[in-house]
Amino acid sequence: MKTVVSIVLVGIGGYGNVYLKSLFSKENESALVEGVVDVAPKRSNYHQEIIDRNIPIYDSLEDFYKENKADLAIISTPIHLHRDQACLAMEKGSHVLCEKPATANPKHLQEMIETRDRTNKKLAIGFNWSFTDSVQELKQDILKGQFGRPLRMKSLVLWPRNADYFNRSGWAGKKFSPNGDMIFDSVANNATAHFLHHLLYLSGDKIEKSAEIDQISAELYRANPIETFDTCAVHLHTKNDVEIIYLASHAVADEHRPKYKLEFEDATITYHPDGERSEIVAKWHDGKEKVYEDPEQNHLAKLGVMIKAIQSEDQSILCGPEAARAHVQAIYGMHQSVQDIPNFPVHWVAYNEENKLTTVQGLDETLKQCYHQFCLPNDLGIEWSTAGDIVKV
Repeated sequence: MKTVVSIVLVGIGGYGNVYLKSLFSKENESALVEGVVDVAPKRSNYHQEIIDRNIPIYDSLEDFYKENKADLAIISTPIHLHRDQACLAMEKGSHVLCEKPATANPKHLQEMIETRDRTNKKLAIGFNWSFTDSVQELKQDILKGQFGRPLRMKSLVLWPRNADYFNRSGWAGKKFSPNGDMIFDSVANNATAHFLHHLLYLSGDKIEKSAEIDQISAELYRANPIETFDTCAVHLHTKNDVEIIYLASHAVADEHRPKYKLEFEDATITYHPDGERSEIVAKWHDGKEKVYEDPEQNHLAKLGVMIKAIQSEDQSILCGPEAARAHVQAIYGMHQSVQDIPNFPVHWVAYNEENKLTTVQGLDETLKQCYHQFCLPNDLGIEWSTAGDIVKV
C-alpha cells in the first residue's frame, strides 16, 4: 500500500487556498505537495509558505510534467480550463480530483471520461457533499428503497455576493472565454453548484450516477452587471420520473444556509439547517425517524477519499464524471431555456455602497414562497418574472 501520495495543485488562489491549508496542516501525513501551478502565484495566501517549503512553482501544468510527476493532480482553476488540464494530468500518469463544476461543455465531459478510461486513472469531481459518509449512507438507503420511490425534490440557496465577488476574475459571470470555450459561470454553476448536483445525485438510480434529465425549464435573471445570471428558478423532470425545483440567488441581503426537502412514497427527508436541527432528517409517514450528519461539517472529505483510493488502489470513486454529468446537462439546458437573460427591472434593484451589494426588493421572500409552494416565480404572477422555454435534454 502506498503511504504518501504526491500531489500537484493546479490553481493556488481562490479555492486552492482551502486545499493548501489542509495539505500544509500538521495532521497531514499522507500527502506531499510536489509542485504548484499558477499564472499569478503571489495572489495565494500561502505563497510565502510554498517558497519556504521549497515547493517549485510553475506557470503551466505542461512545465510541471517536464520535470516532475505526481500521483494526484488537483485541478482548482477556472471552469473552461478543467477539460484540458484534467486530460493532460491523466495522460501524464496522475489521478485527478477536479473541482466542481466538471466543465460547462457536455462534449468536454465525454472527452474527460474517455481519457480516464484509456489511461485507467481515477477521476473525481469535487462536489463536497457527495464524498461525505452521511450523504453516501443516505443514498444507499434511497437505493435500498427504504423510503419508497422518490417523487419530488426542492432546494433553496440564498447567498449574497457583492461586487468584489463578481469582479474576482476576468472570467467571473462570463458565458464564454476569449477563445470561445463555454464557461457559463453563474450562481448555479459555481457557488451553489453543489446543491443542484446534490438533488440530481440523490435521484440517480445507481450509487455512482446522478439521474438523467428528461426536460428542463428555467427562469434566469441578473441584478449585477454580468453576462450570465445571479438568480435562478429551475424546474426539472428526470427520466426516472422525479420532479425537481431549484431556487438560488446572490442578489439578496441576508444569507441563509442551503436547505432542501425530498418527498418519497413512504417518507420525507428534510435538511433545514437554519431551523432547530442542522442534520438531515428522514421521517417516515408512521413517525419513525433516521438522522444523518450535516454534510457541511467536512468540505474536504473529497481529498481524503481520493488519497485513500490511491493508497489502496481502490477503483470506486462515487462522485466521478458520470455523477457530474447531470449537472453539466442542467446548466447547458438552462442556457437553452433562457438564451437572452433579462435584467431585473431597475425600480426593483437597490445598491448598498457600504457593502457593495446589489439586491432585488422582495426577492428572498418570493423565492421562499416558491420553495414552500413548489413552483417558479412566473407561476406566482410576479411582475418581473418571465417563463423560459421547456427544453428536452
